[in-house]
Amino acid sequence: MKRRKLAVAAGFCLSFLLGTLLNVLFIPAFDPQQQQTAGVTHSLAGLPSDVPGEVERRSSGRGSSHRWDLAQQIRERYEEVLRYQRRQHRAAAAPGARLLMRPLERRLMDLDPRRPASSSSSSERSPANPKAPPAARDTPWEPRAKLAVSLRPFRLGCRDISNVTDVHYLGSGYTKAVYKAVLNRSLAVALKSVDFGGHDIDHCVKLYGALEDCYRLASYKILKEMVLLQRLRHPNILQLYGYCYQDSNDISDTLTTITELGSPLEMIQLLQTSWEDRFRICFSLVRLLHYLAHSPLGSVTLLDFRPRQFVIVDGELKVTDLDDASIDETSCTSSRDCFMEFPARNFTLPCSVEGKCQSMNEKRNLYNAYRFFFTYLLPHSAPASLRPLLDVIVNATGELHWGIDTTVAHLEKVLHLYKSGLYLKNATRTPRSDYRRMPEAIIVNENYRCWPSYHHKGCLLSVFDVNEAMEVCESHSQCKAFVLTNQTTWTGRQLVYFKMGSTSITSDHDKTTYVKVMH
Repeated sequence: MKRRKLAVAAGFCLSFLLGTLLNVLFIPAFDPQQQQTAGVTHSLAGLPSDVPGEVERRSSGRGSSHRWDLAQQIRERYEEVLRYQRRQHRAAAAPGARLLMRPLERRLMDLDPRRPASSSSSSERSPANPKAPPAARDTPWEPRAKLAVSLRPFRLGCRDISNVTDVHYLGSGYTKAVYKAVLNRSLAVALKSVDFGGHDIDHCVKLYGALEDCYRLASYKILKEMVLLQRLRHPNILQLYGYCYQDSNDISDTLTTITELGSPLEMIQLLQTSWEDRFRICFSLVRLLHYLAHSPLGSVTLLDFRPRQFVIVDGELKVTDLDDASIDETSCTSSRDCFMEFPARNFTLPCSVEGKCQSMNEKRNLYNAYRFFFTYLLPHSAPASLRPLLDVIVNATGELHWGIDTTVAHLEKVLHLYKSGLYLKNATRTPRSDYRRMPEAIIVNENYRCWPSYHHKGCLLSVFDVNEAMEVCESHSQCKAFVLTNQTTWTGRQLVYFKMGSTSITSDHDKTTYVKVMH
């Protein structure tokens, strides 16, 4: 009897475990790598087949107030996109400005209410129309028609995405997933699309149970970024190459943008690079912030200002995320309304006579540049004669004593001193040792390591001239010779290999070797 009971209990346990295992194994899209390797757009095939019925049941259970709340959010985000586009058109209409526009191959978004054929024209009741009757604007809104947005002609589109190869998942944030891909077997690009497994979609679907509308809400952030990228043209803003709308199973017109590809900004790696390269990053950032403070759209602030929002392209820093950018200046009646709070300290800015917090967008960007970039990258291992100037810049931006115009001027002064060699003016320029010059010669081996170096297996540094190379060699106890190359850095300084001996000299027409004379 006991054996029979044990056998029955064991059977129940085994069947439960097998059922659980089968459920897990056969849930669509369970594999976490599927989202990363599925291709350009996220597939919805992994969602349960009865999603529409489930959504309907959940929506009806929660009542119309939840549906109205989601519709209101969609309308507000949609109107934000239109506001940026109208601002863009006004800027383009200024004297001397020209904006090339054409109709889209596919109209961009599903945005106007569906209504019977007998209804009046959509322009009267469209949420984008400020003259629409209040009753129409206060009713729940279903985003179901199309929004036509005029954009510049783009070099890439859906035809190019159909020839995509070598797709690799790079990462994702709250809203978007980013992929690296090669188009037409020649051009490496970044592809951005709404992340169906991301925080925004997940939170929205759990709250409202309406996947398609949640997608629309998230996709407007990408559309806003497209509008900003086409208008804000600057060397330190990522280039937008094109876009594509594709139907993805249950959702029509899923959006993918095609942008310039950059390398992720890794602060740990940056700290190991030369001061010259780190200064370039900070100088790129300041030039960007100066442009944003005086952009055609007005003063633009980056609300989500973190290193992960930037990439490096050919040594230059570029901002890649603009979906959380804003041109709205905070309204105020007194300076108490102009309070900026940061983790380490807070600031109160003056309230202008126009009722706006004075330069708040600009100052927010500048302080974030100080706390994320300047304090780590500017002073460390800088040339000794430049450190006092750099300390002044770091302290002034950390206290917000300067605006962006003054900050740019001071960094340009540092760059001039560095490029011209004037920072060496007060240094001792007479080497303690004599050096024998050997033209068209190179030392092949006999490397030693130094920090920071442009080469991980040797000591490769930049110098202004031969005298500075001799000074560097004098300061390294291992150095017995150095080789001048024909390579230069972004400032025009010459790259030099420093060597611990000179026994492996060979001919090279592009190099000049200097060997320390031993007395």
